[in-house]
Amino acid sequence: MDDVKIGEILRPGSAYEQRAREETVRARFWKTARKAAKSIPFLDEVIAGYYCALDPATPTWVRGTLLAALAYFVMPFDIIPDFIVGLGFTDDAAVLMAALNAIRNHVTPAHREAAKKAIEGLDKDN
Repeated sequence: MDDVKIGEILRPGSAYEQRAREETVRARFWKTARKAAKSIPFLDEVIAGYYCALDPATPTWVRGTLLAALAYFVMPFDIIPDFIVGLGFTDDAAVLMAALNAIRNHVTPAHREAAKKAIEGLDKDN
């Protein structure tokens, strides 16, 4: 996956696009996270990014970047469809890693603590 495509995916978009992405992410995030748990070794950072994206104190451009990446993550049909065992989340991981690297200074200890608690809950569900 090249930088041009990742850059296109990570564009924050308009306020309307951000709201639509947020609705999609809220509706599908946890189901997708459970499926991807074994495929994405930095899932704790992805979940912290989820909490950062939903935090109204997070700058708009950061929220937009994260929502774009998370929307890509939760959509089952993308460059490599998620249902392909062993490969399905590789493109998602690249997009998520790029987004998280771009905004890393905006993920707070509170976001990471919420992620830690959520992961403990995911572990109990399995």
